[in-house]
Amino acid sequence: MTRPRWTDEDAGPVVRPFALTGGRARSSGDNLDLITMVRSTGEPPTDAGNIGPEQRRILEITRTGASVADIASDIDLPLGVVRVLIGDLHDQGLIVVRPPVQVAPQPSERILKEVINGLRAL
Repeated sequence: MTRPRWTDEDAGPVVRPFALTGGRARSSGDNLDLITMVRSTGEPPTDAGNIGPEQRRILEITRTGASVADIASDIDLPLGVVRVLIGDLHDQGLIVVRPPVQVAPQPSERILKEVINGLRAL
């Protein structure tokens, strides 16, 4: 009796996302917004043994700059994992993180309440 094959050779190694982050779910990258721009500094890693293939791919993607959401999409990993990996690269000084620019001021609570009350009156 033959055993069923769960993966084929083209699938590559099956690694759980938490294994990529060393079991960590939090890092300095936790406060990164989806539209935060990330750009590599171009500096070579001081300890190349600590940089995994996913982080090398992030460094390649961010040569010209990319958003956190684009990076997660390109390397096909969950956003939480990508944030941890980006946080590690930022801590090592290999990338620069630029928070999104606020285009307009946030409306005051008073204005929002007036809008809600106006909508209820309709």
